[in-house]
Amino acid sequence: MIETTKMKSPCGSPAEVFFAFLKLGLTSFGGPIAHLGYFRAEIIERRRWLSDEQFGQLLALCQFLPGPASSQLGFTLGLLRAGWLGALAAFVAFTLPSVLLLVAFAAAMPLLNGAMGDAAVHGLKLVACAVVADAVLGMSKKLCSDALRRTIAVLSAATLLLVSSAFAQLAVVIVAAVIGAYFIREIKAPENDSGFQIFYGPRVGGMLLILFVGLLFGLPLIATGRPDFASVAEAFYRTGALVFGGGHVVLPLLQDSIVSTGWVAPEQFLSGYGASQAIPGPMFAFSAYLGAILSPLENTYLMAATALVFIFLPGFLLVAGVLPFWGAVSRHSTAGRAIAGANAAVVGLLVAALYNPIFTSGITSSADLAIVVVAFGMLVVWRVSPLIAVLWCVIASVSQLWLFP
Repeated sequence: MIETTKMKSPCGSPAEVFFAFLKLGLTSFGGPIAHLGYFRAEIIERRRWLSDEQFGQLLALCQFLPGPASSQLGFTLGLLRAGWLGALAAFVAFTLPSVLLLVAFAAAMPLLNGAMGDAAVHGLKLVACAVVADAVLGMSKKLCSDALRRTIAVLSAATLLLVSSAFAQLAVVIVAAVIGAYFIREIKAPENDSGFQIFYGPRVGGMLLILFVGLLFGLPLIATGRPDFASVAEAFYRTGALVFGGGHVVLPLLQDSIVSTGWVAPEQFLSGYGASQAIPGPMFAFSAYLGAILSPLENTYLMAATALVFIFLPGFLLVAGVLPFWGAVSRHSTAGRAIAGANAAVVGLLVAALYNPIFTSGITSSADLAIVVVAFGMLVVWRVSPLIAVLWCVIASVSQLWLFP
């Protein structure tokens, strides 16, 4: 069993954590799964902050909970190494490079109004098609390993294609979790032998979980429905609290929260999502771009910071809150089966998003489809960096101006 109730003072400094994760934030291309490899190489192999067994337990916890698994893992590594300031340092350092790049892209969007600029932005929308298709394929193999989970994914996709709303998404995930808890049987039990120790106990953990629930149900009470501070905080917090299964799942949740409400145009949304594939760091940094473009000019940086903080906050509250209880929770297979059912549902959720808005808004011709097919091949068959796929889509889209005038 993980000895998470034992107290152990942090042995590192926030500065040490900051520079370790700044390096990761500048170099971690390839998405959440790739980030885990970067983390292990830097934190476990090079710096030896934890053992492989402890790293594996933290990874299991972060994958168990909703939220951005790689960022939650980085936050927790910083927390254990240097306390709460270390957790903050890890988050800021890992996220800051991608946030600055995406906010700069948001500022440059008004300059991309000519034919070539429109074609380049359209190329970014095509990138989103290929990347999400690749995510659907990879997640379906990992999260839908038997007939029941594949059935859950198919029925979830069909339901959300017919009824697209935040309530429908939440209902589908909850129903799938209940089905999983009762009917899924083949779940690998975690290994509980890492001797894991933290510096705070269940009382602090419980307070963090109460804060998580309080914000989840309290923020909607002050939201106005307009893109102001309160509504932006509520929309992004709710999205961050419901993301099971990986960073790409944030796409349909955000689409429903800010595109369906008219805060952001579909073209702006997909262009930013495409641009986020070309940069290092966490997928959730996409929220800073959205905050920057949905706000009035004088509030650009405030809204970008609000969107960024509130989409990450629920995942961080959950992982820090559950950490003292993880040893007991991880012994119960029912919780694992429920999460397996929810994960199968989010595959279906992502399939629905692949059709609408990604396919319907991005692909307008057979040439567009051909570009996406090649980009998909780059990611799935040739395993190139997503950055290469981004360059291909943008260059191919712009080239159509000369090939098909």
